[in-house]
Amino acid sequence: MALDWSQCPAVESIPAKRSGAWAFRSTRTPVSAVFDNLAAGASIDEIMEWFHVSRQQVKTVLEFAGHAVVEATDHG
Repeated sequence: MALDWSQCPAVESIPAKRSGAWAFRSTRTPVSAVFDNLAAGASIDEIMEWFHVSRQQVKTVLEFAGHAVVEATDHG
């Protein structure tokens, strides 16, 4: 299941930044960094420190992904 990140207000895709990968707005931090690091055991506080993103940005991305998974499960 591919998420439509264009619907998430905390991220943007700019071709000249990170080859168009979805990244946190006004940063070069890819959204995938959150999921990769959480999967590796990092805390949200560590992710915020390492990548200079706010708790609200991380929360928005996680909630967006969570809602998308629930919708896909309910409709799949």
